[in-house]
Amino acid sequence: MIKKRVLLLSEGFGAGHTRAAYALSSSLRKLSPNVQTKVLELGSFLNPKVAPLIITAYKKTVLSQPRLVGMMYRHQYNKSLNRFTTLALHRIFYTHTKNVVNQLRPDIVVCTHPIPSAVISRLKRLGEKILLCTVITDYDAHGTWISPEVDRYLVSTQEVRGKMIQQGVPPGRIKVTGIPVHPNFWEHPEKEDIRDTFQLKDMPTVMVMGGGWGIMSDEIINDFLTRWRDDVQILFCLGNNEKVLKKLEQDSRYNHPNIRLIGFTQEVDKLMEVSDLLVTKPGGMTCTEGLAKGIPMLFHHPLPGQEEENCHYFTAQGLGEPISSLEVIVKWMNKLMTELETIRERREEQLQSIALYRPMESAQSIIDMLDSKKVPS
Repeated sequence: MIKKRVLLLSEGFGAGHTRAAYALSSSLRKLSPNVQTKVLELGSFLNPKVAPLIITAYKKTVLSQPRLVGMMYRHQYNKSLNRFTTLALHRIFYTHTKNVVNQLRPDIVVCTHPIPSAVISRLKRLGEKILLCTVITDYDAHGTWISPEVDRYLVSTQEVRGKMIQQGVPPGRIKVTGIPVHPNFWEHPEKEDIRDTFQLKDMPTVMVMGGGWGIMSDEIINDFLTRWRDDVQILFCLGNNEKVLKKLEQDSRYNHPNIRLIGFTQEVDKLMEVSDLLVTKPGGMTCTEGLAKGIPMLFHHPLPGQEEENCHYFTAQGLGEPISSLEVIVKWMNKLMTELETIRERREEQLQSIALYRPMESAQSIIDMLDSKKVPS
């Protein structure tokens, strides 16, 4: 039997978009042996020298001028990428996209970032016959995701669906599936086995994540957390930020049996499983992974724009709380030391309540599109 080919396109502007693509790839192959997947960060694949420079410049802008990023996000909120922008992207950055599509001959293209979605949309306008599915990886619907050439959108919530309808997207092209995360996050292996593997203790445990880029710039919060190191186990997950990792390794406050400094790892799901509290940037993927694990979350310094919207959503759902002051940390550290069993019982209840969520829904929707080869408009 000839396998159906799924091309998943992302970009390296933060790790969440590409994590979503790989999560979908795993889920698709788990659901159907007749599906073949390929994940590409399109810019990095086509321009391996130029793309890292652009991404680095974007990262510096996010870190140094977050208010500017927020202003741009709000200013462009209801606007798609205009044709001049998509033309410029196509000519300058994605000249060979058509060749890639023609060479791989996918039965469907799935985009987890708005830029490749816009580029594939433009190819469709120029006459290419491509089935296009776009997966929105946040709890908001910014206009840059929207293009009339998209055959189906997979979105996180009914609220996001409503926002897209208000922006003119036909309701039949939007399906609420939740944000796809790797199937491992929906599994719950024995905690003792995980603790043995990572040499962790069975005690109140806080996991600190700095976002997909390993941004751990909040030294006040990090240092404040170390005050509880005698009573609380703290896992600092630093991602690819080797500079901060080395800095903390040389800091005596972090040299303690109950503090673990962890670089890049592909076992975040296991570390989250044995943690009792997650302190994180509110990226859409990380929040959804936390949701799958049922872990209570504290959000620090959301970036203006989609991270703020993610923070608002999870706070409104009672699944997390912003760190509005250091008193929030004091409150939760005290709860971990005095109410640990209650926190763990509530987490189990939370896991029962989200059991109705179907983690394979995004992948199943893509398979349905492959089977039908057309989408209602």
